[in-house]
Amino acid sequence: MTLSLADRHISALMRQIATQDMIELVHPFSEWRTFGALAYIAECYGFRYVDVRLVGKHKIAHICLVRDTSPQAQQRAAANTAAFPDPGPGRAVPGMYLGSLTPVAQAQADVDLITTCIRYDAAGAAANRKQLRTMAWAGAVLFLLLSVLTGKYAVLLPLAVLTPVFLLGALRVNTTRRAKLAQQLLAAGCTPVRDEAGRERFVRPVPHAV
Repeated sequence: MTLSLADRHISALMRQIATQDMIELVHPFSEWRTFGALAYIAECYGFRYVDVRLVGKHKIAHICLVRDTSPQAQQRAAANTAAFPDPGPGRAVPGMYLGSLTPVAQAQADVDLITTCIRYDAAGAAANRKQLRTMAWAGAVLFLLLSVLTGKYAVLLPLAVLTPVFLLGALRVNTTRRAKLAQQLLAAGCTPVRDEAGRERFVRPVPHAV
C-alpha cells in the first residue's frame, strides 16, 4: 500500500511518541501548518511544544516537543489513547480528518494557535539582530576595501551599498512579521514571557482536551 504524505508524517510521529520523551519534527519542505497539525497530535498524546531550532546553512526547521508530566497532560493523553487506540495510516488520529493533516472544525483554533507560536519562534530564531547588523556593515566595509584594493569600483561599490540595504531590509521585514504574529498570540490569550536566554516567547492557555 502506498502511503500518502500525511500518513507518512503521522506514522513517523506516532513512532516517536511511542518510544521517546523528546520529539523533533524535521520535514524540510513542509508548511508551517503541517508542523502545527503534527504538534497538535503530539500534544494530544501527552507532549508539549517547546521551541524551534533552525539548523544548517539552509536553516531547516526542527520543531521540538517534550513529554509533559503534568497531571493535565497525562489525563489528556489517557483520554485520547482511549478514544483513538490505534492511530496511524488509514485510521483516525485526534483532531484531523481521516488520512490527512487537515484539522476538523473543533481543532482548527488550537492548531492555528500552535502554528502561530511556531512561526513566531522561528522568526525570532531567524532574526539575530546583532548578527545581521554586524554582517550588514562588515559586508559593506569588505566590499569597499576590495574596491580600493582592486580598482573595480563599478562592480564592488554597488555591492558595498546593496549588502547592508538587503540585510537590514530583511531584518525589518522579519521584525514586522513577528510583531503581527505577537498581536495574534496576545489576542488568543497567550502570555508574553522571556526564556532563560532572554528571548521573547509566548505561553499558550491550557491546551485542548480530547
